[in-house]
Amino acid sequence: MTAWRSLPARFEDVEALEDFMTAPSPALVQDMAALDGDLIVLGVGGKMGPTLARMAKRAAPGRRVIGVARFSDPRSRAMLEAHGVECIACDLTDREALAKLPNVADGVKHCVFMAGHKFGASDNPALTWMMNVAVPGMVAEAFREMSIVPFSTACVYPFVPVDGPGADESVPATPPSGDYAWSCVGREKLFEYGSRRWGTPGRLVRLSYAIDMRYGVLFDVASAVFAGQPLDLAMGHADVIWQGDANEQALRCLRHCTTPTSPINITGPAHTSIRWLAGEFGRRFGRTPVLAGQEAPTAWLLDTGESQRLFGPPGVPIAAMIDWVADWVARGGPSLGKPTHFQTRDGKY
Repeated sequence: MTAWRSLPARFEDVEALEDFMTAPSPALVQDMAALDGDLIVLGVGGKMGPTLARMAKRAAPGRRVIGVARFSDPRSRAMLEAHGVECIACDLTDREALAKLPNVADGVKHCVFMAGHKFGASDNPALTWMMNVAVPGMVAEAFREMSIVPFSTACVYPFVPVDGPGADESVPATPPSGDYAWSCVGREKLFEYGSRRWGTPGRLVRLSYAIDMRYGVLFDVASAVFAGQPLDLAMGHADVIWQGDANEQALRCLRHCTTPTSPINITGPAHTSIRWLAGEFGRRFGRTPVLAGQEAPTAWLLDTGESQRLFGPPGVPIAAMIDWVADWVARGGPSLGKPTHFQTRDGKY
């Protein structure tokens, strides 16, 4: 929600970006205050985990926020600890290590699960199914007395018409193909099984394309337009949301868990045309986009009626995101070096 703060014209550096992106809204502060117990974030070392953990700590400075990951990059751990997040190095595929993590007996009553494996899924399907299915099964059992909010993906849905409202939560999780999408269905089913067996409250966050200045669909499109590279239009539409808004809604789901767990779509309120997006960046850069192919009549698109009912619309509109990303790319701002591969339609990541 934009009402509680004004939007900057640009971000001078990563520090300014992350300070803005991790600022909690009054609504999140209120929801976190209503929760009993501390928070553990499993898989905190990914693209979104560090900013989600920092936002949670800023929203509830008196609570423990514990971040768990392998922490192969020590800088990520040092940054989180500098912002008050307790960090534990752990291999989540190790059942004994899972059992040693802080739990309800230690006052930790809420879990956000962000671990998973996507890119390289087709090259290493065994690891994909281990991380996306077996690990959720172990977590569902080990943390069965907590509330659990796992991150899922829009990729669990079938493709839907681009001129429609998008898939709502009642649409069966029957994706087109590929180890990644189907293993994500498995992740949801294992958490659902645990929720039904042990009465674990939860919410399955079906997220579509969170973005910040350093990665995401907007960064990928802007980078291609700026460099004069061809842009494949086959997946001609996408749903995107500001990463800070996605993190906030996921954290607020902790107060809106159901038993058994149930899905909730989280992304922007409108479907975005890749052709239109390329044109917007082209105008800002003074360059003509190089477009290839034609848009398919279907895509992975979400209906966010339920999340908007609970949380209102996201706070950062698409126009602001385009302006920010265009400025960042034109100035040569840093990238995470992690393309989204949003153009993929065959499920091979």
